[in-house]
Amino acid sequence: MRSFSLFTIILLCIAILIVDITAFYWLRSITTLLNSNFLKITITILFWVFTIGLITAIIILKITLDDINPRRKQLLISSLYGLTISSFLPKIIFIIIISILYLTRTLVPENVSLLVLSLAGLFSGFLPFFVIVYGIFIAVYKFKVHHIKIHFKHLPIQFHNLKIVHISDLHLGGFNYRYKILERVVKLINNLNPDLIFFTGDLVNNYAWELRGWDDVLDKLEAKKGKYAVLGNHDYGDYSQWKNIQEKEKNFNAIKQFYKRINFKLLCNESHIIELDKNKIAVIGVENWGNPPFKKYGDLKLPLKNVETIPFKILLSHDPTHWSEEVIDKTDITLTLSGHTHGMQMGFQYKKMNWSPIKYKYKHWGGLYKHNNQYLYVNRGLGWLGFPGRIGMRPEISNIELLS
Repeated sequence: MRSFSLFTIILLCIAILIVDITAFYWLRSITTLLNSNFLKITITILFWVFTIGLITAIIILKITLDDINPRRKQLLISSLYGLTISSFLPKIIFIIIISILYLTRTLVPENVSLLVLSLAGLFSGFLPFFVIVYGIFIAVYKFKVHHIKIHFKHLPIQFHNLKIVHISDLHLGGFNYRYKILERVVKLINNLNPDLIFFTGDLVNNYAWELRGWDDVLDKLEAKKGKYAVLGNHDYGDYSQWKNIQEKEKNFNAIKQFYKRINFKLLCNESHIIELDKNKIAVIGVENWGNPPFKKYGDLKLPLKNVETIPFKILLSHDPTHWSEEVIDKTDITLTLSGHTHGMQMGFQYKKMNWSPIKYKYKHWGGLYKHNNQYLYVNRGLGWLGFPGRIGMRPEISNIELLS
């Protein structure tokens, strides 16, 4: 929010007022039909106290943002963002639905009263409000284990039934040092008894201080054959303002050092060979690689040089666009694991039906994809960024089993 100009803040406040005045007009119309002065007064007071309070909070935050401790800044901005969304979006839906109902009321059977139409419109506004509140306070930490089995023709028989747990996008700053939440995740993962644990980036939102105390939690993750990680676009500190380049480098180095404390091998354009009974598979990890505005730190050619003779390769790359642009048809990498999209923290998933607005930006945004004999799995993330909730897109632990 630091980058928001005063003009942007004014436009935001005007938009809130226009939506609220319109919604209030319709609400007053409904309470008039109900012929209840008490309800009318109650709605008026609650409605405008909330609206004025929200606008005041936005203005105060803009004025004082530079003076707020950065450790509290992220929490304040995300909380205000969640509050704005939970208020603003339901009102817009309510206005659209009730306007349509009133404009088309001549098409409605005569026995359906104006009051019924009004209550239907009111319900259309309350329903998304409760959905958003559920997404913020419950679903955001309602972790889900996705079980995936993939068959490979050239997987060495010694690695048959190899169990991989894939996690991504922790964004630890959003947890605000509530360690018990991720302790549940650690327990879920360890109960899966994985051979390997892969983490595909975005450990933090921006800062190394977000990592305070988390080493005691994440160090408890257990994997029989190793734990590996790569960096995501948020791990470089590119979205923060720094006094100098040295301060940014110090922050970046502290994030990289954290992986040593939790016994993860951080692969920065590197490869690592896992050997079992003289048979080998390669784990390749690249730094973040993305299309603008995301930067390309990754260089896939470097780690591939060391594992050319190993037929089965697993690539860890934060951004799934890397798979379609540099991996398929250009390399012999068998399986790529990515994150980054969060599934937009919003969507619809039922059996084989998967949809999210993020699909219009990312062709590969969540779940398993195949091109010829090459596979990509995109994890929907464990944490959140921006909107402090999840709607129809629960935080994910991917339990992947490799079969020969």
